[in-house]
Amino acid sequence: MDETTQRTAPAITVQLFAGAAAEYGAETTTVHGTTLQDALDDLLSTASPQAAQAIGRSSFLVNAVACTDRGRALSEGDRLDVLPPLAGG
Repeated sequence: MDETTQRTAPAITVQLFAGAAAEYGAETTTVHGTTLQDALDDLLSTASPQAAQAIGRSSFLVNAVACTDRGRALSEGDRLDVLPPLAGG
């Protein structure tokens, strides 16, 4: 995403959990994007290869609702949760 687009795109709060947070190096960050894919692209632009891999395996919630549609429109103030696969029993 270029700098002009980033300034005009909505700010999205990202909450990363478990392995995704550990690999990314933070539990929260802010990204910009008009769609889920845009927001993920912005997030991945600052991620290490290991963090990108963890994020790529993750499920996503937008405003606490599961979302698989990468074209879903986002608005200023939306929250994106990044949930890596969980193991256990």
